[in-house]
Amino acid sequence: MLKNLTSGEVLARSVVRCDTFWKRGRGLMFRRGLAEDEVYLFVEGREGVAQTTIHMFFVFFPIAVVWLDRERRVVDKVLARPFRPFYAPRRPAQYYVEGHPALLESVQEGDELGF
Repeated sequence: MLKNLTSGEVLARSVVRCDTFWKRGRGLMFRRGLAEDEVYLFVEGREGVAQTTIHMFFVFFPIAVVWLDRERRVVDKVLARPFRPFYAPRRPAQYYVEGHPALLESVQEGDELGF
């Protein structure tokens, strides 16, 4: 489960943890869609901008991307559109969450998320 600890709102009941090279590499590529109650959680070994930059090649639908620092606080968020070359957080992040675009309405910079 993914929860906004700042507001108390449950953001998603299904969390797919992408913490291996292969899971992070595949992500949402070639998938047909994403349920509103499902998110993909990407876990990196340390904070940074380069390792949490994403691309949207072969992702056929728009997604919300929320970047979190090592304390799981939101440092940036964006609506990522299909086939764009890259999206990078404005500040270093250690985690990022990809989900339904409605997710962006439920998080603000500085919010703490729990999973």
